[in-house]
Amino acid sequence: MSRRFAPPPALCGFLLLLALIFWVSYEIGGAVGPVAPGMRHSGTGSGDSPAPQREGGGMRDMGGMGGMHGGGGR
Repeated sequence: MSRRFAPPPALCGFLLLLALIFWVSYEIGGAVGPVAPGMRHSGTGSGDSPAPQREGGGMRDMGGMGGMHGGGGR
């Protein structure tokens, strides 16, 4: 009767493979480090380093995106 409620072996294998892929990618990401300039580990938040400054004006500076004011396709 316990076999009746057991998940299929293919599902167990798939979930195990999925967990293995995520674990390996996490380890590789930790070894490689940040992928973008200015990204740092958040650490404990002790305030030793200032927050990274963004270049440009953020959302206010939409340089080169003229005609995008309407939001609709009219």
